[in-house]
Amino acid sequence: MDRRRHPVAVLTAVLAFAGAAVCIAAGTMDYRDDLTAEDRLRVAAVTRPTTDFSKAEPSEGRPGGAATSQKRINRDAFSNASANLGFEEEQRFKIGNGFFRKLWIASPSSTLASDGLGPLYNAPSCQRCHLKDGRGHPPEGDNDSATTMLLRLSVPAETAEQTASLADHRVLAIPDPVYGGQLQDFGTTRVPAEGRVTVSYQEQSFLFPDGETASLRKPLFGIADPAYGPLRDDLMISPRVAPQMIGLGLLEAIYPGDIIAQADPDDRNGDGISGRVSHVPDDATGTTGIGRFGWKAEQPTIRQQSAHAFAGDLGISTDLMPDVWGDCTETQTACRTAPHGEQESQGPGEAPAMVLDLVTFYSTNLAVPKRRRPNSPDRLAGKELFYASGCTACHTPKYVTSREAERAAHRFQLIWPYTDMLLHDMGEGLSDHRPMANAGATEWRTPPLWGIGLTPTVNGHSYYLHDGRARNLTEAILWHGGEALTARDAFAALTREERDQLLTFLESL
Repeated sequence: MDRRRHPVAVLTAVLAFAGAAVCIAAGTMDYRDDLTAEDRLRVAAVTRPTTDFSKAEPSEGRPGGAATSQKRINRDAFSNASANLGFEEEQRFKIGNGFFRKLWIASPSSTLASDGLGPLYNAPSCQRCHLKDGRGHPPEGDNDSATTMLLRLSVPAETAEQTASLADHRVLAIPDPVYGGQLQDFGTTRVPAEGRVTVSYQEQSFLFPDGETASLRKPLFGIADPAYGPLRDDLMISPRVAPQMIGLGLLEAIYPGDIIAQADPDDRNGDGISGRVSHVPDDATGTTGIGRFGWKAEQPTIRQQSAHAFAGDLGISTDLMPDVWGDCTETQTACRTAPHGEQESQGPGEAPAMVLDLVTFYSTNLAVPKRRRPNSPDRLAGKELFYASGCTACHTPKYVTSREAERAAHRFQLIWPYTDMLLHDMGEGLSDHRPMANAGATEWRTPPLWGIGLTPTVNGHSYYLHDGRARNLTEAILWHGGEALTARDAFAALTREERDQLLTFLESL
């Protein structure tokens, strides 16, 4: 058989099964109690995997539905508001943007509305981590800071209570008793920074079946100049680059049952894919929710994700994270006793509820940019190869959001995020050797792919994966292992022309 046609033959069989599965599911979509029986049939039909790659699907050029930004593609492509916001909502978005960019300063200060930074922190503003609302990167040399990334820290459970709190999903991880839950590499004049992020790389070669080679870099992250005593031998370190911010509200609007329905933790269908739902603490309700955000799907809502970022990254307290000292531990007495910026007249938190709500609204409504030339022959060919290679087993192309979503702009929208929102074992090569919540060391949430090709335009680099090790999309794919190994090998087996077509498709998302 001509190898160039082989993926198409495989695709036909795969999609024939998938189409049948969707037809069956159409009769079992009772969990979508936000929809009428008629709507369930419509949703099943519109989200069915396509078998026609001769042209773009209807609405494929608007991956964020009616919220898709139609503005010019430039460095600000990730910073536009949902296109379907009303006038008052647009004004609220702009005010939220102001707080997202706001530079906080250490207490005490004459600018009472801006003080409270730290005393230990990673950045003085949200925007400093999420540059242009886009993707961060690891340090690019000895003189480059790690401002757009951080190191998560934890230690193994040592007590029965700690073990139980992890098992019951009451905590995400056990923080280091001295250095806390993440390394803060900045401090105020009164409190020294905890240390400095270091990274080195080992290059390793990958040989394609056609004889071409690629170089992959394996990172080794560490902590230099620890200021609060020696690091524990059992300290677990996990690097995390800041992810792009677009489409978060639409991801939050995906109906929970649509996420749960895709899970197959025991791989009962035998396809080698065993995605798991992440169950994490919901601070606002005191219950357990579905993790949707973060590299390990560790946060259930955008508001909680924002509150944890305020606390851990900026050392700013909120109503959800009320400790005015942020991530400082009991051993860091200078940090615990330093002046803070909480004002009794404004209510609990250095960032009052109004500020957190505005930042949340801004983060919720950062629009997904329009697709570029989805009908291009190379993009259509790449899309067909993406399906044939098995990538959609985890990167689910499309959903119809809940009719009961919190915000009207996100309700009942056909969206194209290319994620199943589940945890998957990605193999030892991508392991951070640090479990978090119910995610194992080798497990990661399937990241959305929309906007991925605009990273160089917005952020001026092409570093991908949770630690930025991949210098381009090819390297990112080649690092896939575990449940994604079959798809990785299918990509590697393509001809150079076919690989370029698949990459062209990804770059158009």
